[in-house]
Amino acid sequence: MLIRPRRNRKSESIRRLSQETILTTDDLIYPLFLVEGKKIKEEISSLPDNYRLSLDEMLIEIQEATNYGIHSFIIFPKIPENLKDKVASYSYSAKNYYLHAATEIKSKFPSINIISDVAMDPYNIDGHDGIVENGEILNDASIEVLVQMSVAQAKAGFDILGPSDMMDGRVGAMRSALDQAGYYNTSIMSYTAKYASAFYGPFRDALASAPVDNEGIPKHKKSYQMNPANKKEALIEGALDVQEGADFLMVKPALNYLDIIRLMKENFNLPIAAYHVSGECAMLIAACQNGWLEYEKAMPETLLSLKRAGTDAIITYFAKDYAKMING
Repeated sequence: MLIRPRRNRKSESIRRLSQETILTTDDLIYPLFLVEGKKIKEEISSLPDNYRLSLDEMLIEIQEATNYGIHSFIIFPKIPENLKDKVASYSYSAKNYYLHAATEIKSKFPSINIISDVAMDPYNIDGHDGIVENGEILNDASIEVLVQMSVAQAKAGFDILGPSDMMDGRVGAMRSALDQAGYYNTSIMSYTAKYASAFYGPFRDALASAPVDNEGIPKHKKSYQMNPANKKEALIEGALDVQEGADFLMVKPALNYLDIIRLMKENFNLPIAAYHVSGECAMLIAACQNGWLEYEKAMPETLLSLKRAGTDAIITYFAKDYAKMING
């Protein structure tokens, strides 16, 4: 035989030399959950080894993660029920502890990237990403709130804004408002193809942000998040986000949507992000805790599959563990 592919697999050094896909800490974004208060570190029962953190504890966690080579963090706030209303007014309030936390994090760690969550559901008493009226999620009225939220977050010091709401036209409205306010260099990482997935449960547990079970309130987000059966629709959303000024395009979830990641990578020139969501991570954790899989082997293989599919930036709860594994 003239061609023997196994020759490129015969030793560890040759396997490294011929490796096509390399995953480094530069590819990873570490999600963190922020709560108001001090000395709070509450484990999320449905997502073991992940915590709701007060700012003082989050600063410690960020320091540890940066020691292992993580430089990008996406931060989500858990908002007390008494601060929620139907129009998410606390989201852009000057009193918002999430905004004050961003400013302090950037002052302590000026060289890291911090990414925001631009969505109404943490602040909305109805638990939706938009204003609910007569059982309908209002698109344009919701964008007005998202725009105010975006400018407030840019002012607070977030490097990248992450609109996760899936309202039509929000990227263009945000870009226009940010530019008018002088935040030309604040980036937008759009949740471009965010599917109405069954894998968001632990995240919603962490933030208590699921739609409420009240009469007249939709119990799902299918009228704005994408149908998991649809593929071409992702190209429509991607083209719109590029046209409206996005700097990154995101696919969410990740592991169950590798075909969508590849589709986006092949059709757009912007960096492609993927959110390896809480349910996807929780499944692997549970299998490892039961002894069915080996975490040290299965976790890196999972992340590598996302990079191989075409992801430039991976949001994953395994970010720090992977960084410790290769740099610890």
